[in-house]
Amino acid sequence: MEINPDNGIMEELRKRVEADKNDKSVKDLVLLLFETALLTSGFSLDDPNTLAARIHRMLKLGLSVDEDETGGDDANMHALEEDEAEGSKTEEVD
Repeated sequence: MEINPDNGIMEELRKRVEADKNDKSVKDLVLLLFETALLTSGFSLDDPNTLAARIHRMLKLGLSVDEDETGGDDANMHALEEDEAEGSKTEEVD
């Protein structure tokens, strides 16, 4: 994946980071881009549940679904902050 600074996604991410460096949604989006690039390059993720949890959070954010409205579905999801602390672990696929 090539990071093109003129790409609309990259421009918007840059603007949002400049506005708030602690924005969790921006951090999740950047990690989604990174993990997607890993997967499309032939690597695999040690814990695909982390990616699934991140996608789930982004979907809820995009659809403006409150945490209270989900009925506790997130109880079974991994805490992303804990998973991110471990760092990105990948393995190469032949």
